[in-house]
Amino acid sequence: MPDYHDDLRLGHVLADAADAATMERFKALDLKVETKPDMTPVSEADKAAEELIRGQLQRARPRDAVLGEEFGSEGAGPRRWIIDPIDGTKNYVRGVPVWATLIALMERGEGGDRPVVGIVSAPALNRRWWAAEGLGAFTGRSLTSASRLRVSQVGRIQDASFAYSSLTGWEERGKLPSFLDLSRDCWRTRGYGDFWPYMMIAEGSVDICAEPELSLWDMAACAVVVNEAGGQFTGLDGKPGPHSGNAAASNGLLHEDLLGYLGDSPH
Repeated sequence: MPDYHDDLRLGHVLADAADAATMERFKALDLKVETKPDMTPVSEADKAAEELIRGQLQRARPRDAVLGEEFGSEGAGPRRWIIDPIDGTKNYVRGVPVWATLIALMERGEGGDRPVVGIVSAPALNRRWWAAEGLGAFTGRSLTSASRLRVSQVGRIQDASFAYSSLTGWEERGKLPSFLDLSRDCWRTRGYGDFWPYMMIAEGSVDICAEPELSLWDMAACAVVVNEAGGQFTGLDGKPGPHSGNAAASNGLLHEDLLGYLGDSPH
């Protein structure tokens, strides 16, 4: 089995560099924010963090391909780094501390590309989570100062904590009635949004989470962390991994139930 210790160490170095760049501009009064063609904001900090990560990858892993939210795809080959320099840019530009740099390594295998390393670094929350295939999922300040992550053992929807980001996407999918049914049936709901609910699933503090529209860079790092913590990460179509353009994540015990409410295919 491949050993991803070196890639994980590199991921932490990349995250350290990104944290320094993003924190320096967080809540800066002169932060420049543009609007992308899809009307989502992008700040100079998003671009600076991604350029920094790309530069370090170019030196450390020149043969690996890179896909980033701000500067697209470059290179080819069986190994590809996936970067979201600031997941939660809307929070970032408003001074809300819930945002993170997401860094993942994907490898080509028989079933297509799968994420094998993931680092989620949220410096304004003073939190970092990471995982690598076969090595488990952890949270802490560094590789040497970390605690193991484990999903919850909640086995009934009535006892479940359900996290989501917003209602509008569910309405567009025609799933708002099902979403509301799930909200009524579970124990509690909270709209944490972005990377955070996936990390809470890995920690065992949230049990189910779903989002109707996402990009690969939103999901790749989160998927490894959830899976290595013993949970399940699929698309709404039930296909494993971060390739479906949307996400359903759970402690594993509640996955079929979650897809029963919000999934795209009959369950």
